[in-house]
Amino acid sequence: MNYYSLNYNSSTVGFLEAVRKGLAPDRGLYFPETIPSLSQDFIESIPKLTNHELAFTAIAPFVGEDIPKDRLKRIVEETLSFDFPIVPITQSISSLELFQGPTLAFKDVGARFMARCLAYAHEVKEQKKLTILVATSGDTGGAVADGFYKVNGIDVVILYPKGKVSEVQEKQLTALGENITALEVDGTFDDCQNMVKSAFIDPELTNQVALTSANSINIARWLAQMFYYFVAYKNRPNPEKDLVVSVPSGNFGNLCAGLMAQQMGLPIKHFVASTNVNDTVPSYLSSGNYEPKKSISTISNAMDVGDPSNFIRIQKLFNNDFYKLKKVVSGFAYTDSQTKKALKEIYKSSNYIADPHGAVSYLGLKDYLNSQEQDTLQGIFFETAHPIKFAPTVETILKLKIDPPKQVESLLNKPKLSLPVNDYKALKDFFFER
Repeated sequence: MNYYSLNYNSSTVGFLEAVRKGLAPDRGLYFPETIPSLSQDFIESIPKLTNHELAFTAIAPFVGEDIPKDRLKRIVEETLSFDFPIVPITQSISSLELFQGPTLAFKDVGARFMARCLAYAHEVKEQKKLTILVATSGDTGGAVADGFYKVNGIDVVILYPKGKVSEVQEKQLTALGENITALEVDGTFDDCQNMVKSAFIDPELTNQVALTSANSINIARWLAQMFYYFVAYKNRPNPEKDLVVSVPSGNFGNLCAGLMAQQMGLPIKHFVASTNVNDTVPSYLSSGNYEPKKSISTISNAMDVGDPSNFIRIQKLFNNDFYKLKKVVSGFAYTDSQTKKALKEIYKSSNYIADPHGAVSYLGLKDYLNSQEQDTLQGIFFETAHPIKFAPTVETILKLKIDPPKQVESLLNKPKLSLPVNDYKALKDFFFER
């Protein structure tokens, strides 16, 4: 499989080169030349297959011959080393828990898959050291830090907004050390992202440092997220009903992966893009006008993105046809006040403790189902982070104490290791002085 730039001014590349570069030389996002089709036999056999078999079948055409099949199978098995439980919330709504991995966030899957692909590339091609440069609004950084921790030939540099990530999220970024460096920015996620983008287009820097990104703009991060949708379809509670999936959305890589799976042939009826007040995409789906905005801080901070990078890929999947997109995706946006009420509602109805992102996703799904003939539909919302990552917020709202899972107990007592970087010049100086 080859990949081309959505800016259309760079040569096509293979899978591993696209993963290693992150962005094309013309600064465009990579996109596959073709979209593979799943056979009907495979679709019908999904209930009988393991998660590893589903994931391998989904991703193999996108990897092509760049990674041997046996090695790719091993990468998939190491990536999906934990389960994805489905938990009933109401008669028609269930939660798919994507936070059972090492950093308690859905991004563990994409980060682990990408890390293992790059480790293979470094192993066989003996390329010079690669630096992963990534901005995070919360969960991406922790997943990337864990996924690449002590990976040979790779350094990781993470930019995060000061005071705008939770205590657990910050510790996941800053407590590892070794080949992981956290840079604390006095600003927003968009400020962090703009600094990352500036680095990638700076020839003075890129001629000295081999940079790539581990945000969902990277095809390995993005495409691996298809795995969730195959698991959701396989384990859906009511196979006789059409499936609707609600995705809490920030940079829109997760939803974009689901739409790719659907275009390959996975029978998902409809998608709900659920956001907080950073409602660029829901507003677009309502008006037809795409107007990026400066991000606003919320209690669902991993979705505080005003200019989602992956939306260009979504538009490409639908050949920029607004009306075709609207038939498949509905958008809803919610305030912090509504999110807090949803957390209480979920807990009261099912004794289930959601995190703020899951609560937003629940609301979007609920509102969509209420607008449809529900007898033919079942809904699954993605619960993308463990509530412990937002403990002060969730505990205050629900008036309870969340027991920390084993994945974070040891982190909370480790010292914070970070450096202040407040503008692009300081970031550039960091690279040249280290």
